[in-house]
Amino acid sequence: MSSTLYAWIAMAMIASGIFIGVFTLGSSKPQDSAVFGMKGLRRTRAIEEAGLFATFEPLVRLVASWIAYLPLVEQRRQIDELLKHAGDFLGLTANEFFALSALGFVGMGGLGIALLNFGQMPPILFIVFGAIGAAMPYFSVTGERDRRFKEVNRGLPPAIDLASLCMGAGLDFPGSIKQIVDKTPNKDDSLVEEFSRVLQELDLGKTRRQALENFADRAPTEAVRDFVGAVVQAEEKGNPLGEVLRIQASMLRMRRSVMAEEAAAKAAVMLIGPLMLIFGAIMLCLMGPFVISTAQSGMF
Repeated sequence: MSSTLYAWIAMAMIASGIFIGVFTLGSSKPQDSAVFGMKGLRRTRAIEEAGLFATFEPLVRLVASWIAYLPLVEQRRQIDELLKHAGDFLGLTANEFFALSALGFVGMGGLGIALLNFGQMPPILFIVFGAIGAAMPYFSVTGERDRRFKEVNRGLPPAIDLASLCMGAGLDFPGSIKQIVDKTPNKDDSLVEEFSRVLQELDLGKTRRQALENFADRAPTEAVRDFVGAVVQAEEKGNPLGEVLRIQASMLRMRRSVMAEEAAAKAAVMLIGPLMLIFGAIMLCLMGPFVISTAQSGMF
């Protein structure tokens, strides 16, 4: 067989592969969005707010249906874990998260190409803008995760105190948590949402230990793990839970005080660098004119 025939066969195979790929992607239906549970609630709120995500949500689901063909098992597991810690951010699935990153890369990369055409910009700008666009969903999710963790840690000690007071007044543990959820003015608080999920899981038939361990899995901070461990251990050993909660609240406050003192001590050390720069700038402003005038007079 001649080389020309081999070339035609190779071109036919490439064209067939492209056709099959385009046909497969084109026939894919957009991925169904979450309807029930916390993911469905987050997605409904995001769409009702009519923001940027609500505009591109159908396109995100379409691209997510294409990404579903990729063998990203471990990456999907890691992103699912990250989204769970972020409170099911926007009701996203792992494939939709990857779709957002892909759309961000295309959108910001297109902006980089536009800047290249309108100005004398280096070609590397396309890669830089594309990388920024691809990383924006990750930074948004991690920022929401850190915000939730901080909010939970900050609100946990007073919530434990209130639960202890309610139990001292005769309520059981779920009843005291329900009082905290019902009487809180800010229903969007992260800790209130987590306590609401704990109560929902208890109503669905899960044990107290399972519901609390799921809480620690969604917000795996040191304060939450200590709280869950104390409640579970008190339940297993039959210790009075109200007293255990009072001790736990005082320990969490003490730990926050220690962390605040450590942060204040670190801040003093970290300020040395900026202070040295400011001191150098002041010396430059003071000595600069003298050095310039001396150099112009010919003494140097």
